[in-house]
Amino acid sequence: MEIVYSALKPTGKLTIGNYVGAIKNMLALTEKYDCIYTVADLHSITVNIPPAELRENTLDMFSLLIALGLDPEKCLLFLQSQVPMHSELAWILNCFTQFGEARRMTQFKDKSAKAPENVNVGLFAYPVLMAADILLYGASYVPIGKDQQQHLELARTIAERFNNRYSPTFVVPEGIYPKVGAKIASLIDPTAKMGKTDENPDGTVFLLDDKDTVMRKFKRAVTDSGSEIVYSAEKPGISNLMTIYSVFANKSIDEVENMFRGMGYADFKIAVGEVVADFLALVQREYAKIRADKAYLAEVMQKGASSASYLAQKTLSKVMRKVGFVKL
Repeated sequence: MEIVYSALKPTGKLTIGNYVGAIKNMLALTEKYDCIYTVADLHSITVNIPPAELRENTLDMFSLLIALGLDPEKCLLFLQSQVPMHSELAWILNCFTQFGEARRMTQFKDKSAKAPENVNVGLFAYPVLMAADILLYGASYVPIGKDQQQHLELARTIAERFNNRYSPTFVVPEGIYPKVGAKIASLIDPTAKMGKTDENPDGTVFLLDDKDTVMRKFKRAVTDSGSEIVYSAEKPGISNLMTIYSVFANKSIDEVENMFRGMGYADFKIAVGEVVADFLALVQREYAKIRADKAYLAEVMQKGASSASYLAQKTLSKVMRKVGFVKL
């Protein structure tokens, strides 16, 4: 089967937005492709994050991905930092990336503007490490959103440049773009994406939030003028809540409109909170077992890193030989 590669950064706690926007798709792809998934902890240190927090976030995310249904027997799951070939190939690919190409990356500009006190070289070279992540494994497809499209294009450019200079070495990856549909917005600002690092935590529902917290956040969710539960661009608040309900209750938007016709916003917000809290309770029970089993986690991480290293080393050895490095 063709290979799909995807990565999630442990810079914050996973949210229901991450689940709906990325993880559900990752689960579905395991049925059709050989999937390689990583917790991208190397990418995380481009921002200032305390070491203890990074370790905790990394183990939480790894455990949650399994609890959500990513079976290590059906996909390759590992920690990026445990496969040193990512960093080694990234350095080589830096030398095949033009300064102007890296400088044009809009995410570098945006993140530099947000944190002008920490515009580090790692942040600048971030897309090249991302290219190395993908190209190491011969991935044919990468599931991405619009914010990562420019990075994938750079990976394609680097791969084609290397292949043309030497000989065919890298698979030139294509993007898998999610269908227009379920996008989860902030509960406080329904015009903005629900983010795992938002300043106001009331706008974000985290996968590890307890039921009381989930219900409180939904009860405080911003709605719109009027009282009808109708999906409309003019009603971003109630439309966002309807989207959330439809995903977690496995109902269409039309079904949601019919189910809650005549109900007030307050009661609907409680219904949305209940269906999300019920889903999270199941995930959290499984997560608690996995997170507490250190031996199991170590075994899965070791097995994943070993399998990933075997694949990555084959690609890296080929690249190093073609570049001209002496092999012992």
